[in-house]
Amino acid sequence: MKIPIDASTKYNVVIGRNLLNNISNRIKELKGDCTVAIITDDIVNSLYGEEISKGLSNNKIRNHKFVFNNGEKSKNINTLSEILEFLASNTINRQDLIVALGGGVVGDIAGFAAAIYLRGIDYLQIPTTFLAAIDSSVGGKTAIDLEAGKNLAGAFKQPIEVICDVETFKTLDEKIFADGIAEAIKYGVLFDEELFNRFLKDKLTANSEDIMDIVKKCVEHKRDIVANDEFDRGKRQLLNLGHTVGHAIERCSDYEITHGHAVAAGMGIIARASEKKNLAKERISEKIEKALIKNNLPINSEYSTEELYEKAIKDKKVLGSNINLIIPERIGKCKLYNIKTEEIKEFIELGKE
Repeated sequence: MKIPIDASTKYNVVIGRNLLNNISNRIKELKGDCTVAIITDDIVNSLYGEEISKGLSNNKIRNHKFVFNNGEKSKNINTLSEILEFLASNTINRQDLIVALGGGVVGDIAGFAAAIYLRGIDYLQIPTTFLAAIDSSVGGKTAIDLEAGKNLAGAFKQPIEVICDVETFKTLDEKIFADGIAEAIKYGVLFDEELFNRFLKDKLTANSEDIMDIVKKCVEHKRDIVANDEFDRGKRQLLNLGHTVGHAIERCSDYEITHGHAVAAGMGIIARASEKKNLAKERISEKIEKALIKNNLPINSEYSTEELYEKAIKDKKVLGSNINLIIPERIGKCKLYNIKTEEIKEFIELGKE
């Protein structure tokens, strides 16, 4: 199935099974004669890197591969510099193509390299995690982390296509797959009560019959947001539900707690705080907690209010002395709630209780 994305660059998100088998033919259709620079991490490379590189070579597509260590700790300026030098040393030019093969970290850093190398070259997203497929690969946000915080350096750069092969989800361990479930639950809380209720009924797995439909629904919600606010100045900020506290949790753990698990805890904290401050229009925290727990996700954080607050006020979403928190009013409807940064502490304190 194809989902068109209407952004500054129009492209499709293609969702299916065994799509990796046809990558070289699709690249020829998209780009013609070009050289491909595959950017991936060591885990994904061991699963798919050789297969894709060989397929490109057999189809007479010149290709080079850059492999870095898996994990958020690699999403930094040093790895980015190494990628840029790799592109230059292999004389990648503006007619060529970067392929981001992997999860969210790979997509973020490869996309950022594509945005700034030679002032911009094309890139193709091939997400291999559930989280990347439904969220980070769509919409054109690319970034690296700085010492001061997560995703503080980046650029908007839309891919020329996103190819999502749901068969790759079957190689993920349960914890990494659950990272994607957290983001899918987020889409339900934000926009889609029917989608949310799916996570109350059964635990989702990579073998669930409705996995492709869930990917489709999440991507469609992301598509609608991006079409209305590509550059994150308004409604797109809703997608940060749970993320201000979630990013703080990630940083407190030195990224040992993965993104989806941190966002899950962030959603739990914000939902409870919203109820206690009478900002929610119905009792929602119990429902959100139930969906998270059923899918083996956390609902709270062991870090202190002070520890989380110290990290949260350095979030990239802080504007001057204010920040927009995303408040769930009911399942399927959330709102932007502008507060002073010092008020974050109260929300964290109330939500952790």
